[in-house]
Amino acid sequence: MKNPIVHFEIPVDDIERAKTFYTQVFDWQIEKFEMPDSSSDEDDYYMVRTIEVDEKQMPKQAGGINGGLMKRKDPGQPFMNYVSTDSIDNTLNAIKEAGGEVLMSKTEIAPNMGWIAAFRDTEGNIMGLHEIAELD
Repeated sequence: MKNPIVHFEIPVDDIERAKTFYTQVFDWQIEKFEMPDSSSDEDDYYMVRTIEVDEKQMPKQAGGINGGLMKRKDPGQPFMNYVSTDSIDNTLNAIKEAGGEVLMSKTEIAPNMGWIAAFRDTEGNIMGLHEIAELD
């Protein structure tokens, strides 16, 4: 199937409380991820492992996804799912043509991690896009 959901993000008000909750309830592994441009604790990002990953940090189980947990940046910040696409630029154009709204243009995550973008669909839902970086 083309364009699967490949990542989720959970915005939280209290990182430690959320980590405890998701670890106790689902036995997820949650570890701090060092973002290259992180300047404060507000920018901290935590990888959420729901299933095992390989050496490239990709899920070993077909169809499985992992995600992230981060400090909520605004009161209306939604839980986000990220859809894989071969070209964020092409997908954003298709979104606009279909009546959607681009909320965040193509943005590099970090070197060799690819790019993300965000959009609002015609029903008011917010979702993200992810384009894989070509590794050398």
